[in-house]
Amino acid sequence: MAEVILMPRLSDTMTEGVIAAWHKKVGDQVKKGDLLAEIETDKATMELESYKDGTLLHIGADKGGKLQVNDLLAIIGQPGEDISQQISGGQSQAAAPQPAAQETAPAPKAEGDVPSQGGASGIDISKIEEVVLMPRLSDTMTEGVIAAWHKKVGDDVKKGDLLAEIETDKATMELESYKNGKLLYIGAEAGQKIAVNELLCIIGEEGKVDVQAIAAASKGGTAQAAPAQAAPAQQGTQAPAAPAPQTQAAAQAVPASASVTPEGRIKASPLAKKIAAEKGIDLNQVQGSGDNGRITKIDIDSFVPAQKAAAQAQPQVQAQPQAQAQPVVQGQEGYTDLTNSQMRKVIARRLSESKFTAPHFYLTMEINMDKAMEARAEMNEVSPVKISFNDMVVKAVAMALRKHPAVNSSWMGDFIRQYSHIHIGVAVAIEDGLIVPVIRFADQKPLSVIAAETKELAGKAKNKKLQPNEFTGNTFTISNLGMMDIEEFTAIVNPPDSAILAVGRIKEVVVRKGEGFGVSNVMKVTLSCDHRSVDGAVGATFLQTFKKYLENPVTMLV
Repeated sequence: MAEVILMPRLSDTMTEGVIAAWHKKVGDQVKKGDLLAEIETDKATMELESYKDGTLLHIGADKGGKLQVNDLLAIIGQPGEDISQQISGGQSQAAAPQPAAQETAPAPKAEGDVPSQGGASGIDISKIEEVVLMPRLSDTMTEGVIAAWHKKVGDDVKKGDLLAEIETDKATMELESYKNGKLLYIGAEAGQKIAVNELLCIIGEEGKVDVQAIAAASKGGTAQAAPAQAAPAQQGTQAPAAPAPQTQAAAQAVPASASVTPEGRIKASPLAKKIAAEKGIDLNQVQGSGDNGRITKIDIDSFVPAQKAAAQAQPQVQAQPQAQAQPVVQGQEGYTDLTNSQMRKVIARRLSESKFTAPHFYLTMEINMDKAMEARAEMNEVSPVKISFNDMVVKAVAMALRKHPAVNSSWMGDFIRQYSHIHIGVAVAIEDGLIVPVIRFADQKPLSVIAAETKELAGKAKNKKLQPNEFTGNTFTISNLGMMDIEEFTAIVNPPDSAILAVGRIKEVVVRKGEGFGVSNVMKVTLSCDHRSVDGAVGATFLQTFKKYLENPVTMLV
């Protein structure tokens, strides 16, 4: 009977999938394990393999189509089968396994009878209807770790039931059953890994499937006691099987560390295992720093190959002390909630309003500071107060604003207010945030007075002694981070201003001078403007005037 394949949940948050590509078309022969389609989920594009042999009779959506989880994805059956009922039902349950599947896996001759090794090795479990192989749940998955089983041996399983959670190299994903029946066997306990296309579980009718033969065939022909083949009185319980000789040997080879379970399994994330395999790192020699000694990506990245080589060269009994010698980072996550000061609240509110309501644009210009440096050195020889480059910037800005009053303005909603006075705000960083002392009538003051006022106001700001009239009334603002080695940045307009100038550091550059090359000192400035009141051309001409003043400081004194 035709088998209905529903859209699987390929990620832990997936609700729908998009058909990225079909690798089989209607009428093609399909074998169990063949790549059927690529499904685009909310996390990645993943490959979906067929769980059945037969012919692809129907597809639920073409390439690019979208299907919800559990919608009809495809129907696989025999050529010529009537699938109208499956198409109309969409999610109808498939019929019980056919006798043909029983012939592939012969029923045991007697209860508890174990087939011979030769007979077991001759079984191709991929062709058995009741066999569920480990699916490829991500595009890079090579193996999966059983994070949890949601069904136990002996439970009835319906198509669409959540069967298990599989941890891949990307996420822990839910695996839904594609079959109806009873869970007769599981290939690994929670925490153990299974490679893609290896035996995950067996779902079928009890008494009609030779579980021991299938389990033995999946292990290469070694017949073991199959805990899932239990009598009806033992349903729901599973007696632990004796470990195979190779399992015991592996358990003895693992050092007794926190990263190894009592059964000998190394506790490591799939990503850690993948990186370790790529780097050729033996997980036995890695000390885990995760929960309960689990090995994580950080442990692999911090593992020192030289120590690993030394550990391998030593006898087995010395492996444990060397593993303990690995540095173990035992950090503790945490955070501290800091109460916002009133100043911080005001800064956040005003700058948010400015950034989100005023349409900003930015103009950057490079200024040659050679003559400014020479003039500053000469002025400081006679000035009663040491003049800084920032003082020269304040003076140059004030002089340029006198010639470009459109920049010395505020947006008032229904009108633009242009100020006849020029008050320059100078941003000062303090412990609680940022404050802007104001140099009033800066265009009318000499550089020595500007320097003295700036130092006085900056000192008051850091000591929190500024008076309201000393940090209000600005018509333009300057923010200078050059002393912090910042080369260039953009600033947010400080309301009610229409512009703010961001000043970077002065640095030496090689420039063409005459027929040769020389070194010049340059400084980058960026003008942020409120486009509602200052146009681009207005801001650009303002910067040109500002540049002329700084590149020829004597003009500021005329």
